[in-house]
Amino acid sequence: MAKHQILLTSSEIGSIWTNFMYDSMSKCVLAYFLKDVEDEEIRTIVQFAYDSSAAHIEKLTSLFQEEEMPTPTGFTTDDVNMNAPRMYTDTFMITYLNHMAKIAMLQYSGFISMSARDDVRSYFIDSLEGAVQLFEQSSKVLLSKGIFVRAPYIPYPTTKDFIDSKKYLSGLNPLSHKRPLNVVEISHLFMNIQTNLLGSKLALSFAQASPEQKIQKWMLKGRDISKKHIQIFTKTLLENDVQAPSPSDVVITDSTIPPFSDKLTMFHMSLISAAGIENYATAAAASQRSDLILNYNRFSLEIAQYTKDGADIVIEHGWLEQPPGTADKDKLAKNKEMTD
Repeated sequence: MAKHQILLTSSEIGSIWTNFMYDSMSKCVLAYFLKDVEDEEIRTIVQFAYDSSAAHIEKLTSLFQEEEMPTPTGFTTDDVNMNAPRMYTDTFMITYLNHMAKIAMLQYSGFISMSARDDVRSYFIDSLEGAVQLFEQSSKVLLSKGIFVRAPYIPYPTTKDFIDSKKYLSGLNPLSHKRPLNVVEISHLFMNIQTNLLGSKLALSFAQASPEQKIQKWMLKGRDISKKHIQIFTKTLLENDVQAPSPSDVVITDSTIPPFSDKLTMFHMSLISAAGIENYATAAAASQRSDLILNYNRFSLEIAQYTKDGADIVIEHGWLEQPPGTADKDKLAKNKEMTD
């Protein structure tokens, strides 16, 4: 008896489609990194990441073909200019990979939880293990070179305590004293400073290389939003006598020749923005001081509007690839009525 073929669910189709888009973009970026990276330790990490993305694209393409579904276009060699001069330092590359590994770990965890079919779940579990390995390897290199940015230190607690007043949750009244930050709140403030620092550098590099003024303006707006958020998060830490560490040499060169297509850079910034909104939602849920929660919520709305403005630009250029969806039943019914 022939074995029954279990069809992919909508969640599984959405997961593999999204993963294909992300990895096709990553393969282009990493190919460009490989051209310029000089440090051999960092080159090894970049090569590992590139090989992982290439393998993912191959497996996902086979899966789409087996299921007789169209393979997404994603991003190709047409979206990367291998002749463009060096744009990023080695330190930027390893910091970028460490950050993207964090995003990948969260995404693959979500994809696994939404997958029921054995082969799809197995693929995403393997991909998650690869992302963990990339994070581990990149972290070790950052540590060995003394450029791993650690979270702030605080004195070890000597007692344990319980919250005995609702004032612990307050913080909106500017005339009242705000309680000191707890370690959970500090950790999220620190993390969001680091992600915004990288995002602002990435946006600046895309702006200085883009030939289109409208895209330059949108990228610079993203940089300015990140800088504003960094200033507010840093100020919050300093008000509690906690210094916010900052990375060194995460810089870009002064090249204005675009290494990537505007289609790719717009997609990349949208990915970074979506990850930022997820980070802020997690931070808001974990924080217990009301002023922090308010900041995260309003910053999320600001990024969402920024992402919407970017999507409008992408649609104007015909670059936004549409995810698979269900048929418009109303449209089908109307078309049928017209043919009857």
